[in-house]
Amino acid sequence: MSESDDAVREYLRKVDGVFHEYEQGYMDADAAMDAMELYVGELREEVE
Repeated sequence: MSESDDAVREYLRKVDGVFHEYEQGYMDADAAMDAMELYVGELREEVE
């Protein structure tokens, strides 16, 4: 498996966590979007 594959797998794991927390009411929409923005930035750094 490549480093990019690992980065995408980790990104998806984190995003799934955000969705779960949001759906359970533990995270509001603004916090969810902030987390997603952070994770997209991390993924971008990993694959570039």
